[in-house]
Amino acid sequence: MNPALSKSGQVVEESAPPAIEQPAAARVTRVSPVTRFARSVFEITRKDLLVEARTREILYTTIFFAVSCVMVFAFGFVREGRPVQDAAAGILWIAIAFSGTLALGRAFERERHGETLRALLIAPIDRPALYLGKLLGILILLAAVEVLVVPLVALMFQAALFSHALLMIGLLAAGTLGFAAVGTLFAAMLVRARSRDVMLPVLLYPITVPVIIAGVRGTAALLAPEADLPMARAWLSMLVFFDVVFVTLALWTFEPVMTE
Repeated sequence: MNPALSKSGQVVEESAPPAIEQPAAARVTRVSPVTRFARSVFEITRKDLLVEARTREILYTTIFFAVSCVMVFAFGFVREGRPVQDAAAGILWIAIAFSGTLALGRAFERERHGETLRALLIAPIDRPALYLGKLLGILILLAAVEVLVVPLVALMFQAALFSHALLMIGLLAAGTLGFAAVGTLFAAMLVRARSRDVMLPVLLYPITVPVIIAGVRGTAALLAPEADLPMARAWLSMLVFFDVVFVTLALWTFEPVMTE
């Protein structure tokens, strides 16, 4: 309300002009970069899981391969009902690594055949969000495989894998994350290569050997006659360190890899 003088000299107050209300279409909701990034990761992971839920191609193939791997080793390392000492830890991680390689080889295969990889690359999303979305899809798939493989190894090799469940879950989660973080990056790098099925294990295993060794030694410490919990925690800490390094490097190099 602004005061003004009338013709008679009296002070009168002028009313302010009414506010012009903007139409609903002109109102733009501002989304924070973190929210937009998290939404992109969620949508990519959701897309992969929905496609896999319809076809179950990678899930069934990976589970069959992991179970077959465990059964073959069980016939070779179990003699007269007694497993070879310290065999369960190595066989568990071999099954995870081999089945994970099979799943990683198909991670970007659908995008390549369906010509959707180019659409993902030109979509208005951050490249690290694309990487994390694919990585989360692989991790969920491998977690489903491990739900079946871990009890099978415990049964076939009479291994007390559930005596220290929290440490065992931590070792599996940290080891799987480190393995899948490197594998997702290499799978994206080799998506256009003709010999990608051969090149992926050649590039993947030398880099992830420290992760596999740490997982095997940490699991073996838990399966000892007297569980060495401090040693298992030390190997778990090493796995967490590898995860931080591998995920950071993968996020840093994913965009130039996919651009080239």
